[in-house]
Amino acid sequence: MKCLRTPDERFEGLPDWPYAPHYVDDLDGYSGMRMHYVDEGPKDAEHIFLCLHGEPSWSYLYRRMIPNFLASGGRVVAPDLFGFGRSDKPTDHNDYSFHFHRNSLLRLIERLDLGNITLVVQDWGGILGLTLPVDIGERVSRLLVMNTALATGKPAGAGFNAWREYCKNTPDLAVGGLIAKGTPHLTLAEIAAYDAPFPDADYKAGVRIFPQLVMTDPDMEGVGTSIKAVNYWRVFDGPVFMAIGMQDPVLGPPTMMALHKLFKNSAKPLEIADGGHFVQEWGELIAKAALEYFDTV
Repeated sequence: MKCLRTPDERFEGLPDWPYAPHYVDDLDGYSGMRMHYVDEGPKDAEHIFLCLHGEPSWSYLYRRMIPNFLASGGRVVAPDLFGFGRSDKPTDHNDYSFHFHRNSLLRLIERLDLGNITLVVQDWGGILGLTLPVDIGERVSRLLVMNTALATGKPAGAGFNAWREYCKNTPDLAVGGLIAKGTPHLTLAEIAAYDAPFPDADYKAGVRIFPQLVMTDPDMEGVGTSIKAVNYWRVFDGPVFMAIGMQDPVLGPPTMMALHKLFKNSAKPLEIADGGHFVQEWGELIAKAALEYFDTV
């Protein structure tokens, strides 16, 4: 598998990102491929916050939430999916698949022996992450879920179809600019941080292909696993906190309220009125509200 590795100097001096990089390059089934992850806080913390990003972002998206999780005494692990962030980036679109990425997350969790996980997910971080407990349910105790979905082979609507077509026809998508469109308070330095993983279009195979992988047809890879996950979450006994970026045109209120019905132990969703799809950019508010809720259950 041919991969590109973003030069480390592109990640120097990022605003509000003091976290040392951690790497693993010998995950079972991924030997030689380097995955990056943030790992902060005490290794023996009671709670481990596993923060999973989506497309086309990376773990930098969680910079407004990580300090709050750490202040609560927790440990934070935030990996970059292959193709994104500081992780290696396969250049062939055919190397990207639902199970390729899902299995890499499972192997990382096993490698780090993470337990008592608070699963924190959004976008593809949820499409993948919400299915992980099908195999490692004993390791997950709480859920913080933001603008995402379980893709079970149903059409996603006109908004998503337009996004999918745009990515298909835009080989050098301006990642930072895209994120800034729904997040007007970003600084130029923060926008540049979202562009940092991608020196040029050759590094953007994941950016281009991920929207095509979302399971909007019943025959697509991952549908069966996602249906199992629906059944898992229907009986999940742990606490669930949901935050919704209300201005998200694709995975906004209708999708999130449908997902909310799955959970029997969920608080009323926190609605971020001006929040867009990348709602972690309002993350301090979300993290504090989630921690407050978790302390009551």
